Amino acid sequence: MKLYSIEPFFYRVPRGFASRIRIFFFKLFGMRLGKRNRFEEGRVRRCRNIQIGNWNAFTAGYFIWPVDNNGADIRITIGNNNYFNKNLMIDACNSISIGDFNMFGPDVYITDSNHSFGKNISPSEHPMIKGKVSIGNHCWIGAKAVILKDVELGDYCVVAAGAVVTKSFPSGSLVAGVPAKLIKSI
Repeated sequence: MKLYSIEPFFYRVPRGFASRIRIFFFKLFGMRLGKRNRFEEGRVRRCRNIQIGNWNAFTAGYFIWPVDNNGADIRITIGNNNYFNKNLMIDACNSISIGDFNMFGPDVYITDSNHSFGKNISPSEHPMIKGKVSIGNHCWIGAKAVILKDVELGDYCVVAAGAVVTKSFPSGSLVAGVPAKLIKSI
């Protein structure tokens, strides 16, 4: 037996075990979690506000971040068979919904709210302006993309790397730019 053939075993087994421990604690703290998910090292808060389906993979550096309050409402809903690359941030004050079979590149940021602001008042003293985000099925969100509040992406959308999505797009849209614009319909 060649040494390189057993290398994956020593690499995957410890990470798989750590993922199972994380899943145990996520469920213990109230996360509604399906089967066969994988969580590498990252941060989650308010587990009871999160619902995740089956066969999702979260690579290192994720933040799944519902608003820090005592409510029991589901604020983040993720379907099945999604892949989230490193350094994902899902920041939900109201509602973020992600469908099935999506791929997210590294450093993607998704939020459903904005800080309000005004003259002579600190932004931290203003209430958040809450909205919703909905991402359909079979979408591909490129590296460093930003998806802001009140955005709905239909099925089979592609968001180019570095795009800032500020408005909704129908199914089959390829969007790019800052702010994101429709490049073509697929």
